[in-house]
Amino acid sequence: MDKTFYITTPIYYPSGKLTIGNSYTTVLCDAIARFHRMLGFDVFFLTGTDEHGQKISKIAKEKGISEIDHLNSIVADTKELWKELKISYDDFIRTTDERHVSSVKKIFNKLYEKGEIYKARYSGKYCIPCESFWSEGQLIDGKCPDCGRDVIDSDEECYNFKLSKYTEKIKELYRKNPNFLQPQNRVNEMLNNFLNEGLKDLCVSRKSVKWGIPVDFDPDHTIYVWIDALSNYITALGYLSEDDSLFKKFWPADVHVVGKEIVRFHSIIWPAMLMALDIPLPKTIFGHGWLLFNNEKLSKSKDAGTKEVLDPRILIENYGSDSIRNFLIGEVNFGSDGPFTQEAFLLSFNNNLANTVGNVASRTLGMAEKYVGGIIGSCGNLSDVEKTFKDEVISLKKQAIEEIKALKPTQSYNHALEILQKCNRLVDDVKPWELVKDGKEEEINTFLNLLCNAQLDAYTLLLPFLPDRVPAVFEKFGLAVPTKIDEENSFNLLKPNSKVCKGENLYSRLDVSKENEKLYKIANE
Repeated sequence: MDKTFYITTPIYYPSGKLTIGNSYTTVLCDAIARFHRMLGFDVFFLTGTDEHGQKISKIAKEKGISEIDHLNSIVADTKELWKELKISYDDFIRTTDERHVSSVKKIFNKLYEKGEIYKARYSGKYCIPCESFWSEGQLIDGKCPDCGRDVIDSDEECYNFKLSKYTEKIKELYRKNPNFLQPQNRVNEMLNNFLNEGLKDLCVSRKSVKWGIPVDFDPDHTIYVWIDALSNYITALGYLSEDDSLFKKFWPADVHVVGKEIVRFHSIIWPAMLMALDIPLPKTIFGHGWLLFNNEKLSKSKDAGTKEVLDPRILIENYGSDSIRNFLIGEVNFGSDGPFTQEAFLLSFNNNLANTVGNVASRTLGMAEKYVGGIIGSCGNLSDVEKTFKDEVISLKKQAIEEIKALKPTQSYNHALEILQKCNRLVDDVKPWELVKDGKEEEINTFLNLLCNAQLDAYTLLLPFLPDRVPAVFEKFGLAVPTKIDEENSFNLLKPNSKVCKGENLYSRLDVSKENEKLYKIANE
């Protein structure tokens, strides 16, 4: 069995403004990467920044500083936020890194030598924010179809990539490999909006933009965004470098996770480039939805940052990093759009973290201290109710594992929470206080052993999702924090006659109305 796992986020354009929306893809990928590590996979998790192009140069000029000085401060800030959110990336690639620049030049040269790139002239419309060329017919009300902003006229010499020759090959790829592009509605979008009408050759160099990687054999041209940015997934692994051992080990990627607005580039242009280079294709491109604010993509909303707190650092400072991870993973179904409001964020904190993740351990360990002096005995014969409960927990654990493998982190997370919810219901069904009243010592120990082991399986599943506070729960049970998830066995983590301690709650319940008012005040200061 191949036990390597390579997962990537798209490299981010360093705009300088980090919101909870910017964090969405990275948090989801981190949870998936952490989970696979605990399943025994050798994981490589890549993220980074896309640092070339006209936008960067324009902003730096307006600030009166160099492009690299402008970028360095933003990248440092991004890395610090990823640290606060417990993002466990294995590599952070910058397109200004020499390792990337060197390999991209070789990639461009290789495509040119293979006859996949030719000199031409582009005349049409160009969107600076999206760094995209558009024909007149593709515009919507004369504006960019992606971002809705004004476009400019562009006419210049360029190099083109022969994307048009790959129309049928990409369609065949979708037909033969239904898992390549997920979810299925993204396939329909690509077919209906681009492939069925036939692809056009793609501009891959600019003469008018100097902030970028120069073409080796024609230095008046700068390599345009697609060959530059998309290649990061292989340049980070050392492709065409002196040490390509990571490329040999981890390529092809298991999954590129991208926002739906850039699915076209990753599911059409990227595979065409790889075909042209005779490189195996990634196994899956997953196009997730948007985090919405006032029914708009958060990064586009005119109200963003003026009415509600969208700054992840404020949310982390007040509620911890698990609060953001809980909302992004648990409340926004991966693959679909999902709304963000402060109230929904706070309610989710109470429902999932305080009432479920925190309360179940606190309730159970409180009973253990009260009924058996904090010493959990061995498990004896189970009642019918307890047998059913155990079977259900084992089933939910298996589902959570299979769902993460199937790129369904939201369902996986919620099934782990469901185990804890079933623990709460088991307490109500068994009524341990009555067992104690009747002096049934064996039954109470069996019940507590079963309940604790079920929770420990759930908390182990939750470690990849909530890495900030959940590790502390294992100390309450006298255990080291697990580094592996046992796929074959369950109900076996608690040692015989373990001493447990209730301690402090993992998460304290919030006064939603009060906290909402506080956040509104912060946002409108």
